[in-house]
Amino acid sequence: MDLFTNESNHSAPLAWRMRPRTLADYVGQQGLVGAGKPLARMVETGAVRSMILWGPPGTGKTTLAEILAAESGAELEHLSAVMAGVKEIRAAVERAKARDQSTLLFLDEIHRLNKSQQDALLPHVESGLLTLIGATTENPSFEVNSALLSRARVHVLTSLSEAELVEVLKRALSDEPRGLGARCLRVDADILALLARAAAGDARRALGLLETACDYAEPDGQGGELLRREALENVLGHQASAFDKQGDHYYDLLSAIHKSIRSSRPDAALLYIARFVQGGGDPLDVVRRLAAIASEDVGNADPRALPLVMAAWDAYLRLGDYEGQRAIAHAAIHLAVAPKSNAIDQAWSRAKAFAATQPRLEVPTYLRNAPTALMESLGHGQGYRYAHQEPNAYPAGSAHDCWPEQTPGELFYRPTEQGQEKRYAQIMAWRAQLDADADADADEGSH
Repeated sequence: MDLFTNESNHSAPLAWRMRPRTLADYVGQQGLVGAGKPLARMVETGAVRSMILWGPPGTGKTTLAEILAAESGAELEHLSAVMAGVKEIRAAVERAKARDQSTLLFLDEIHRLNKSQQDALLPHVESGLLTLIGATTENPSFEVNSALLSRARVHVLTSLSEAELVEVLKRALSDEPRGLGARCLRVDADILALLARAAAGDARRALGLLETACDYAEPDGQGGELLRREALENVLGHQASAFDKQGDHYYDLLSAIHKSIRSSRPDAALLYIARFVQGGGDPLDVVRRLAAIASEDVGNADPRALPLVMAAWDAYLRLGDYEGQRAIAHAAIHLAVAPKSNAIDQAWSRAKAFAATQPRLEVPTYLRNAPTALMESLGHGQGYRYAHQEPNAYPAGSAHDCWPEQTPGELFYRPTEQGQEKRYAQIMAWRAQLDADADADADEGSH
């Protein structure tokens, strides 16, 4: 298999033509391909072991597989998990059995293989007939079964830095047989930086942007061409930063929004919300997360938080997307700046855990309804004290604490000293004192 067919064919995309041929040409991932690092050592020894390459698009997962095959003298079988089924995997196995050289099976989007497809692959990876190189943008620990995962080392690839992307672009501009060198294209450093930044760590995208920008280059009067900054508006103005709404990045952004608000960082929260929305995320997913934050992380430290989020939700639905996004930002800023308390979240967790240990819990008779004469004769509702008819609108005393009889007492809600919750703590302490005084009076009256 000629791994580099069409690389000098200028009808092929620039990103295809500029793929590195060796690890020495590879830009980025130096923790894997640098001298003495795992993939470099595999090339040196000629012994490639099964692996899964996990990283975002445009970090060179396919190119790495092709380089490893070429430099180790192995035959490369390339399958896409989107198209391949058990039949295609078995066909690749038969071809591997028929040849005298080792076989590397590159499975793109390996996270899309179902269980039966992974099971069909497993014995041949285990026997060494196939060396598996899987590529995925998704967390393999969620998508790849444990048996297959245990036989392949996971290598994490990271998005390329801006400097690394600039290096990729410079190579494309200077490379004459494969790149744009023959055009004598002059591009200033600030324009390369803008292209690199717009590519967001994706080398394939960076090269695609450069290739598109070349359509707007102007003659420089010296036999070459000049790419002006103004031309980038025609390219970058229409570049979407979309992401897979079921992918890790989608949930990473929601997590970043939540944690930024919890950490009282409004600017960071707004940045991640803007990135989420501009990437194609549904703003309602953000406001749903804000509603959860209002109770989980702000709670009674600012009782206005949850109503404000619900008002922002309603405003978004009434105003439409453009104006509604501002209402969501309004709510996010309020939550980030508000005092924080997780006392509600903790109280609810304690209550659920405690209830699970009390399967025989029964409601005290004085709290039960008595809609019939029979139920009334059984004492339902008898002894219940109507709070609004009590001093301070509070039925003081442990005899009316509404707690189930024969059930050990427990304190779930423990207000903090943050914001309005400090006032809640004072009110609860005052009522506890009323209970203590009422119980003391009851004890004196019984003697």
